[in-house]
Amino acid sequence: MPLQTVAPHRLYRQIAEQLRQLMASGEFAPGSRLPAERDLALQLGVSRPSVREALIALEVEGMIEVRTGSGIYVKHAVPSTGLRMAVLSAELEADTPANWGPLEVMSARILVEAEVAALAAANAQKSHIKAIQTGLKQMQREAARDEVPRQGDEAFHQAIAQACGNSVLLDTVQRYWQARNGPLFERLGDYFERPESWQAAIAEHQAVMRAIEVHDSSAARKAMQKHLKQAHKRYSASWRRAPAR
Repeated sequence: MPLQTVAPHRLYRQIAEQLRQLMASGEFAPGSRLPAERDLALQLGVSRPSVREALIALEVEGMIEVRTGSGIYVKHAVPSTGLRMAVLSAELEADTPANWGPLEVMSARILVEAEVAALAAANAQKSHIKAIQTGLKQMQREAARDEVPRQGDEAFHQAIAQACGNSVLLDTVQRYWQARNGPLFERLGDYFERPESWQAAIAEHQAVMRAIEVHDSSAARKAMQKHLKQAHKRYSASWRRAPAR
């Protein structure tokens, strides 16, 4: 059964389903190594980050094992009944934020949150700016304790959304964070969130905050775009940069 090119709608789920079928048919037997991410991307006609999202989804299901520096290996031909039911349930709820593809979420955030930051710079009151500053300080404290500063990061971005003065945009940003707490995003973060990446993110947040403090909408938009584009690059990094497990 040859691999087939896929349409762009929910790429990672389509890719994962093709690979599941190949495992179930025995084409990729338990214990065998899957083709390299680069080769899968070429055969499927998609980007390597999309393949990575699909592989992480299969890893979350327990179907494959990622061995950094060695390859990606099949663990089971099909998931156990309970796990498969959980997967099917997730697929039925695929429009919920927890099942959104992480890199699609990041791309959407670049567009939306840049404008949210610009609006926040125009509309922020003293209480809003204080909340943004508090979120950044929480990030710094968490990073200083060698913790992934996710709570501070979320508080920072939600405070900016509160400051923008638009409840629809606030709800949109909150849904992005619901996705951020989903299993695919969490596993991707396990691979690519490192102390040095968080220090870079904190510096990027500082630039956003400074622009909002002085009510410079253009600078706030540019700073948020830069931050989220850099975050997208960090999540799209090569597997070779991920730690061995």
